[in-house]
Amino acid sequence: MGSRRFVAALLINLLGVAPASAQSVWDSLQVHGFAATAALNTTANRWFARRSGASFEFTEIGLNASLRPLPRLLLAGQVLGRRAGGMYDGTPAIDFALADITLFSSPRQRAGLRLGRIKNPLGLYNETRDVPFTHPGIFLPQVVYFDKVRNLVLSTDGAMLYSETTTDLGTLSLNVLGGRAVIDTNVEWTYLGRDYPGRLKSDRNSWIAGLWFTSHAERLRLGLSGASTGFKFAPDRYATGTLDPGTTDVLYWILSAQYSAENWTLSSEYAREPMHWHGYGPSLPDRKMVTEGYYVQGTWRPRPAFELLLSYQEGYANRADRNGRAFAAASGGLIAASTNFSRILTAGISWDINQHWMVRAEYQHHQGTFVLSPRENPDPNRLAEHWDLVGLQAVFQF
Repeated sequence: MGSRRFVAALLINLLGVAPASAQSVWDSLQVHGFAATAALNTTANRWFARRSGASFEFTEIGLNASLRPLPRLLLAGQVLGRRAGGMYDGTPAIDFALADITLFSSPRQRAGLRLGRIKNPLGLYNETRDVPFTHPGIFLPQVVYFDKVRNLVLSTDGAMLYSETTTDLGTLSLNVLGGRAVIDTNVEWTYLGRDYPGRLKSDRNSWIAGLWFTSHAERLRLGLSGASTGFKFAPDRYATGTLDPGTTDVLYWILSAQYSAENWTLSSEYAREPMHWHGYGPSLPDRKMVTEGYYVQGTWRPRPAFELLLSYQEGYANRADRNGRAFAAASGGLIAASTNFSRILTAGISWDINQHWMVRAEYQHHQGTFVLSPRENPDPNRLAEHWDLVGLQAVFQF
């Protein structure tokens, strides 16, 4: 009996005070949602669509909620239905669902623990990429924020420790997360090249960490974040044409910088992803490769309701073969060199009609097809090196 009282007293001390009345608890409930739909048109290749040309296959509907049953305990989660061409069919899924416990709080320091499905603290935009209103443009820079493996990059099932310290110069924050990666069929298509008979799953715990500096008034943000994870393939032993039980190791890190003035923001990030495939057999020989990508992006608000976007990005499947010629030669000329790189120039405009509605228009010129999903574009011989994308998106939130 004494041990139970000790544990109860420890929890009450950790979380602040004993539970409040049911009425006051439910007063803290917040529910928000959003819906977004886009019309897209490509001159070639498939982008969030099952065919090239005009498409209306990109829609998102999300519902999120938060509740604070205790002063130091926050419960939050979001369900998202995402339809994106051949990658996502609109089936509702949990983007995140977590308990956030404040372990320590003072005017200059704060520390806490999150448990559940947690958004990965990667880069400038990953923790807010799930809500269209919170990022510039219809699409994030794809050479850093790969939508072809969105769920893998977005969140992890596990636990995260976070801390913030305010200094005379600004705020330092550190996040460390450990757990299991969220793996779906898109991950197998991207890292193994197709959907083989069998199952791709986590090989070990993933580790994600981020170190950030934010100046006072949040004008300057600097950060280094990264993730280490691994996959293993369990083949269907009764199927033919599959792989051996191999593994893939991935180390993904991002160097970030952003400066915000009164009506303009300049952002840039550099990402590198060393990868190692081992044990899959002759169909997928052992190899090591380093993927690389960077972008420079500017936004300007000439008026409070309007924002203009201009960005340039480059990405390479193998930084040791940026022009893709060695890869094309190894395939005997069957696969074009342009599948190994992407160079993208983007211009866009958004209009915040009111607090609930926003519309965006975006134009992209692409050279190369590295950012495309192999699930939507399974035949690399049919890909065009030079292609354009035009998009128009409407977003509603409450």
